[in-house]
Amino acid sequence: MEQSSTSALLQGTVLDLASDVVSALRSGDHARAGGTLARDGAGGNIARAAVRVLGADTLLPTALLRVPPDPGRLAVFKDAVTAHPPRADAAPAVVWSHWAMARALRRLDEPLPGPLAGDGDTEPDAAWLEDAGWQSLTHQLAVLAPLALPGEECAVTRVARRRPVDVARGFVRAVRRRDWQQAAGAGRWLTLLDGVPDTLGLDTGLDFVRLMGGSDPRVALQLEAARLMPAGVLL
Repeated sequence: MEQSSTSALLQGTVLDLASDVVSALRSGDHARAGGTLARDGAGGNIARAAVRVLGADTLLPTALLRVPPDPGRLAVFKDAVTAHPPRADAAPAVVWSHWAMARALRRLDEPLPGPLAGDGDTEPDAAWLEDAGWQSLTHQLAVLAPLALPGEECAVTRVARRRPVDVARGFVRAVRRRDWQQAAGAGRWLTLLDGVPDTLGLDTGLDFVRLMGGSDPRVALQLEAARLMPAGVLL
């Protein structure tokens, strides 16, 4: 029962955190993104876990809109990065997610302790993604959607740039399967890629995803990112 209660609390905190980010992206005010982590109900462990689920997108308003991060949120974000490095046997997507979070802190000139302090230019291995089938590629890119930023340069973005047609196929598949979160994440990537087929009708597709799945804050976050992407400026 206790484990079930903790899981439900974590899920709720993730959704509230995503809602905060969406509000900040829509309003341009990062202060509106600090409420969830400041509440007493989001205790330290739950707050850090929720930040790790949302990843670098926790600070997305800063990356896209240049608004200063909420100090309380930044403190929890930094704690989540430093206190929970990926294990040696962690899945590649987990390693990349942690790398993206540490990179977000470095862009803010936030000091990182120990081994995190000096590996800013050392990317995790991406060979596992280069040969992935288009279905798996789209799934993994949706998981790593926080890396889909204007001007971002890393092995994952290079793989995505080489395979716009495969990502487009994955987007269509996700829509047909009503996997709105994957569709929104893939759509976010597609807004940044050259060579996306005109026949895809990306704008119409994203509008449909918003209509059908936009009530989920995690979906709405990706859609807001996609909407802002053409005007986004990477710090």
